[in-house]
Amino acid sequence: MSLPDVLKRGDEFLAQYPRTNALWQLGSHATCLLTVGISKFILKTCYNVQLNHFDRLENALDRSVSENRGLMTVMNHMSVVDDPFIWGVFPWRIYRDLDHIRWCLGAHNVCFQSKFLATFFSLGKVLSTQRFGGGPFQGSIDASVRLLSPDDTLDLEWTPSWAQTPTPTDTPQQAHMATVSKLAKNYTPPVKRTKPSWVHVYPEGFVLQLESPYANSMRYFKWGITRMILESTKAPIVVPIFSTGFEKIAPESAAGTKIERYLPRNFGAEINVTVGDPISEEIIRAYREEWKLLVEKFHDPKNPTDLTTELKVGKDAQDLRSRLASELRAHVARVRHESRNLPVEDERFQSPQWWKQYTESEGQSDPAVKFIGKNWAVRRLQKFLNEHENNDDSTKSNTEPDIKK
Repeated sequence: MSLPDVLKRGDEFLAQYPRTNALWQLGSHATCLLTVGISKFILKTCYNVQLNHFDRLENALDRSVSENRGLMTVMNHMSVVDDPFIWGVFPWRIYRDLDHIRWCLGAHNVCFQSKFLATFFSLGKVLSTQRFGGGPFQGSIDASVRLLSPDDTLDLEWTPSWAQTPTPTDTPQQAHMATVSKLAKNYTPPVKRTKPSWVHVYPEGFVLQLESPYANSMRYFKWGITRMILESTKAPIVVPIFSTGFEKIAPESAAGTKIERYLPRNFGAEINVTVGDPISEEIIRAYREEWKLLVEKFHDPKNPTDLTTELKVGKDAQDLRSRLASELRAHVARVRHESRNLPVEDERFQSPQWWKQYTESEGQSDPAVKFIGKNWAVRRLQKFLNEHENNDDSTKSNTEPDIKK
């Protein structure tokens, strides 16, 4: 259930590039196929790739078309090469159509630091996301909400109850809603597509490589991802994925080196990607119904087409997003524990509060938990940041969007 102004901002973000242009689409498909091809070559030549239950993802892609719904895949984040190498694991047949290729979020300071990189990653269907202060109400998250909303369902965006009952004399609020409806009739989508989109996310926000006995664990999930589920016009199909092995290709122990960082290693290591069952429709529906009730309760009658402060950072809204983020993490963890038979994680790792304290103390709050390499959620390590910017938002519970390192 979406609000018109959210969809509009998503459109504006996507319209920064000529994504409806035929040449752009050709270049985008070529860029994606080239990246997939290189990833496949490296994986097939140097590593032992195991893909489990791919049929679950393929069925979800088919359902996305037949049910006219977006598809969201949610995966743990263990390596800087999770993307693009994850796409080298899947069969070629899912990349024949540009619309079937995923969208994802990429850190602005890494993927968009120059015009060349910005163009390359945009052609590769990556959305620029600001870290450390950008928050979950920035353009890339709005764009993801829009991508998960089928083009022919924009009339499903929420309208307050008073606007649903016609009266002899329109109030200013009803006149406002009529204007929104009129503008929608002349609407041109910023992305040319034949089906709802697939958005792939890494909700931890940063790469996590821990030493034993905590290897293959996850951070808490940030709640930018929950906006995509709650605010799309139709509930997306949500599929959890768990992977291991990419950290062998790019261990964080090499971070900061000039040559070693970019050279594959541990040849012959197993790369294992396991697809879980889609999350229950009833679970997703229940959270979306809660969101709808909050919007009805906390919308601004003078500006009913946009999120209010209460809907952004109010206690009820944050609680809902926190619970949904925890639910999503539990489903990815279930793939880890039940399908992969890995040891159950330390319960502390589910807690945003634990991670906040650990990150703010730079590990001193619990010295037994040791990173391989560095904890990139520490603001001090981010050289691109200005010293005069606000305090680090990345260590605050539920304030950072879902992006890859």
